[in-house]
Amino acid sequence: MKSCGVSLVTAAAAFSDEENKMAEGKASGETTEGFLSLTAEEKEALGGLDSRLFGFMSLHEDGARTKTLLGKAVRCYESLILTAEGKVESEFFCQLGHFNLLLEDYSKALSAYQRYYSLQSDYWKNATFLYGLGLVYFYYNAFQWAIKAFQEVLYVDPSFCRAKEIHLRLGLMFKVNTDYESSLKHFQLALIDCNPCTLSSVEIQFHIAHLYETQRKYHSAKEAYEQLLQTENLPAQVKATVLQQLGWMHHNVDLLGDKATKESYAIQYLQKSLEADPNSGQSWYFLGRCYSSIGKVQDAFISYRQSIDKSEASADTWCSIGVLYQQQNQPMDALQAYICAVQLDHGHAAAWMDLGTLYESCNQPQDAIKCYINATRSKNCSNTSTLTGRIKFLQAQLCNLPQGSLQHKTKLLPSIEEAWSLPIPAELTSRQGAMNTAQQAYKAHRPNTEPVLGLSQTPISQQSLPVHMITSSPIDGLCSPAKRKRTSSPIKNSSENWNSGYTVSHTSVQQHIHSWYLTPQKLQHLEQLRASRNNLNPAQKLMLEQLESHFVLMQKQNTLTLPHNCTNLTSSTEEPWRKQLSNYTQGLHKDQSSHLAEPSDEQPSLSADTAQNLLVASTDIQKLAEHRTLPSSSVTQAAALNHLSSHIATSGGQQSVNFTKESTPSGNRYLVPETSRHAGETPDGCAGIKRLSNNVQLLMTEPICSSNHGDSTSRNLLSDNPQISALLIGKANDSLMTGACDKANDIHSEIQTKTNNSVASSPTSVISTTTPSPKSTEQTTTHSITSLNSSHIRLQTINGEGLEHSQSSKKPDLPITSHKPGPQTIPLMTVSIYSNSTEVLKACRNLGKNGLLNSHILLDKCPPPRPPTSPYPPLPKDKLNPPTPSIYLENKRDAFFPPLHQFCINPKNPVTVIRGLAGALKLDLGLFSTKTLVEANNEHTVEVRTQLLQPADENWDPTGTKKIWRCESNRSHTTIAKYAQYQASSFQESLREENEKRVQHKEFSDNESTSSDSSGRKKGPFKTIKFGTNIDLSDDKKWKLQLHELTKLPAFVRVVSAGNLLSHLGHTILGMNTVQLYMKVPGSRTPGHQENNNFCSVNINIGPGDCEWFVVPEDYWGVLNDFCEKNNLNFLMSSWWPNLEDLYEANVPVYRFIQRPGDLVWINAGTVHWVQAVGWCNNISWNVGPLTACQYKLAVERYEWNKLQSVKSVVPMVHLSWNMARNIKVSDPKLFEMIKYCLLKILKQCQTLREALITAGKEIIWHGRTNDEPAHYCSICEVEVFDLLFVTNESNSQKTYIVHCHHCARKASGNLDNFVVLEEYKMEDLMQVYDQFTLAPSLSSSSS
Repeated sequence: MKSCGVSLVTAAAAFSDEENKMAEGKASGETTEGFLSLTAEEKEALGGLDSRLFGFMSLHEDGARTKTLLGKAVRCYESLILTAEGKVESEFFCQLGHFNLLLEDYSKALSAYQRYYSLQSDYWKNATFLYGLGLVYFYYNAFQWAIKAFQEVLYVDPSFCRAKEIHLRLGLMFKVNTDYESSLKHFQLALIDCNPCTLSSVEIQFHIAHLYETQRKYHSAKEAYEQLLQTENLPAQVKATVLQQLGWMHHNVDLLGDKATKESYAIQYLQKSLEADPNSGQSWYFLGRCYSSIGKVQDAFISYRQSIDKSEASADTWCSIGVLYQQQNQPMDALQAYICAVQLDHGHAAAWMDLGTLYESCNQPQDAIKCYINATRSKNCSNTSTLTGRIKFLQAQLCNLPQGSLQHKTKLLPSIEEAWSLPIPAELTSRQGAMNTAQQAYKAHRPNTEPVLGLSQTPISQQSLPVHMITSSPIDGLCSPAKRKRTSSPIKNSSENWNSGYTVSHTSVQQHIHSWYLTPQKLQHLEQLRASRNNLNPAQKLMLEQLESHFVLMQKQNTLTLPHNCTNLTSSTEEPWRKQLSNYTQGLHKDQSSHLAEPSDEQPSLSADTAQNLLVASTDIQKLAEHRTLPSSSVTQAAALNHLSSHIATSGGQQSVNFTKESTPSGNRYLVPETSRHAGETPDGCAGIKRLSNNVQLLMTEPICSSNHGDSTSRNLLSDNPQISALLIGKANDSLMTGACDKANDIHSEIQTKTNNSVASSPTSVISTTTPSPKSTEQTTTHSITSLNSSHIRLQTINGEGLEHSQSSKKPDLPITSHKPGPQTIPLMTVSIYSNSTEVLKACRNLGKNGLLNSHILLDKCPPPRPPTSPYPPLPKDKLNPPTPSIYLENKRDAFFPPLHQFCINPKNPVTVIRGLAGALKLDLGLFSTKTLVEANNEHTVEVRTQLLQPADENWDPTGTKKIWRCESNRSHTTIAKYAQYQASSFQESLREENEKRVQHKEFSDNESTSSDSSGRKKGPFKTIKFGTNIDLSDDKKWKLQLHELTKLPAFVRVVSAGNLLSHLGHTILGMNTVQLYMKVPGSRTPGHQENNNFCSVNINIGPGDCEWFVVPEDYWGVLNDFCEKNNLNFLMSSWWPNLEDLYEANVPVYRFIQRPGDLVWINAGTVHWVQAVGWCNNISWNVGPLTACQYKLAVERYEWNKLQSVKSVVPMVHLSWNMARNIKVSDPKLFEMIKYCLLKILKQCQTLREALITAGKEIIWHGRTNDEPAHYCSICEVEVFDLLFVTNESNSQKTYIVHCHHCARKASGNLDNFVVLEEYKMEDLMQVYDQFTLAPSLSSSSS
């Protein structure tokens, strides 16, 4: 399929018409002041410029002429729009967006794109528009919307020429969002694409290796890193970064050997890394950490000094220096180093903890308490509970001390307030000032921001350490970043100042040591004099007055308040999950645990030399003052602190936009957490390769617009000309950017309303209005037929001429007419589902020469699938706990009563509980008991999920401090026999515990004990349990008795039946059209989900215990999807357990019920559900597909949604649809039309692809299909591949048949030279099936 973008040549032709009209207006006396015109040559040059060139054309080197032309074109378009009072065709705004994007004027580009969106109802067909919009959102770090825009590009045009760039950016964004599986998939998709991209293959491979490391797959990461080192001509910066990662990983990861061996390898790797890049401050820091861990204190200090010299001052480096001083019993030096650390990073929990430990060791508990409080307030603190206990202990000690005892005590260290006010000694800042100028010059060519990683020290030998070992030199107070950043501190109750963190002093005067400056010795003397104030002689009193006056002056000079006085440590707009995001070019995550208390560092890090050095060749320009906020004032976003580990090229070449901490706009300093990196934290970092010039800053996943921002709009968004601005923004009632909120939270925010008004959103909603019946075909309008039957094909224009599309009737008053190409109205317009196959193929003739159809099976008029909005009006609060539909069976007749079937499949019933089914049908549930299973197949494989035992209606983080949606579940495998043993021992242990409770609480009844236990549950730490899941019972030889017993069930719930769509697949899908068993202990959880492809589900509780179910109707899955996004979870792939409070607040109804032994639970199509075992029990489950229009519709919609999300559909809906056409007579008109339309689309796609291959001279080889052969999926992108299979020559010769889809084959080999095309079906066979599939008469009509 060709790109759906509007032809710029055509737009230029339309522009000529506009010029002529304005010229006529001028001749008639109308003014066109300021109007500019484009020459024919300029129009022709502009005809090839759109968003696809972003990052692949240089405007700063040899592209000055292009830049000038683009600037002129923007002025011309703005003049035209202004003259026409905004009444121009939507394409002009789209082109204006492209031109502004190429000029890197992102705010204007966004404004123009959103205006285009508001005017163009089928904007989603324009791939270049979606791509440009995605790039703008990417620039503004609106990842939630950038991801959606990029996914839609790939959906509407899988062969989009920038697909590789999209996969790369998706990989980076998912990596930032900690969705590592999705990130890996997109990186791999980018890696196999042979098209150009802003990152090289080795750089993408580095991201993949680092992804393994971040997931704690250390052996895979080590192997990938070492494989990278074997690459020929590996760029020096990539080599340095790989070696750095290997070194740091060996230092941290116990799995890589014993301590001595690991440290030896770590030092070797880091030394080699420094040979490749001696200016990497991060590598020097890591090397210092390694030396420190083996007791080489002098070498560690030298390395730390080099780190500070080579890079911006790092809080972690100073913290590490403080640890060394403290271990060498030099508390004053340690204090000053720690103060440097916490003033560089107010939220550095490790430094606050170590500073508290230092004060405590010096018997200054009040100061220690203040430091510990600051540590606990940091979002990066990993042991809050321990510190809280320590704080309470110290406070209790203070309360027990005699009054005034502390006042008369001599302090070894200045108080925290006094220490905070002290300037950093020149000795500690070392050569930083001298290096600063060189660093700035260096950074002009190689942006350098260092990762800041915490220090985790083991005790080292108490060597003698010279005071202030690092050489001193006079330093300008503003030269040193350490000093610069100390000049401000958070002000009490001022979150703005706290967020800004530190501000550059406005004075440029060199900092002098004034006469009133108090050295640490004088401060100590002051404390001694104060302690003995009543016993001083006159000279001492005079000295005390003098010192106190000097101390007051010094405090006035440093009007700072300590962070522990601040009520809000971090920005209120920062979402909790953001604390786990990587600080890309600032390194990965820096452990916050105390250096002294936690000796191990496990987490992967990324040197910021990584970010700076990987691909530095083309980073020329730093936009240090630029503030990347989404132009809408309502945006909540992170400050730009170099959070992308990659350089993504901009249209100006591969330049990098970097923000130093000094240049970060105030108020945003703490929107991006600079987490410390130590052991015990969840890996959250992402590698730092910084070529993606749209430097990704971490961004909240909150909506881009918030009502809290009023109606103020960023001025950067607007054009310089206020009239143009008004036209671009639109009027208050219909603009996408009005206020901050109406539509600024992304064009997707109003997608549902727009879809409902202008385009169909699902097959069932459109089929009746767009499918012409045989009698009405002649009267059907061309537009509606085209929308129904033609795919998104755009024939390339010839000599600038495209097919004209009549202007929509909704704009009759526009003074300007644009000749825009619309959906191709070629002979396909005469084709409908009532046409026979010959007519369909005839209409497809020659299409393959012009562009391939997409592979969608939804209606052409449907936009890309999107989650539904919450039903309106919302349910009242008293309706949010509806009663669960339940049927009680007494005998076999009740079970086979036809209305039972109809009740279950009724879409109004999301779930049905059939009580007493086993008893009514006399099912022998004992066949599925643990004892029988062990006797039958004791070595059968069981997948085990290790989980935390929690209350059924709650889900807490592992520490028990807060409720979360993420459900912890680690996978392993065992056998039925071993799990049975675990299940039995768990039961026996529970009995022992219960007996102990009864002995201890004899005065309470069992019920009272139970209620007391439930109300007084601990919130952590939680007990670990194991859940035996996905046990395959498909083998009818091993499980003959069990499977035969299930044939007693009514037909509509059987595993195999003629009315079950899944029985017509022709092959096995484990767990769907086969039985799976679940073995549970209390607390075993099946996390929230919808069934694969929204098929119905049957679940029978074997017993002896109960299960508790939570169910949400299908209509609300979009709301749950939104909650997953807000909690940084993938709705389809992640494990999540909904917070009921969140659901009720969002007016989501939740069915909640107990499933007892012998009860059958019917989960209707699309229903969201999650389950927890109450007791010890086994369950069996499988899927069924009722032969209904609702089931088919939901299955197809999920099939397309999966495709959009790059998730494999377990049910191959195309394959299934053709088998249904072969095997089933359909009498439901709606179901028939949907199936028939699917067949029509696939028939067209097969024919079009055949013609394209034949035209290209590619031979198609007959392959055929065997009985029970599964449907085929692309081995790369995992979409279903039907009929024509693309197999590599090697795979074909080896008979392994590794299948590719056409799009992935083209990406790997543009001319398909390396591929063989295999044919599964003869076209004649497909035509016969298509023609023979007709609407069968209904039973009611035939009986009448």
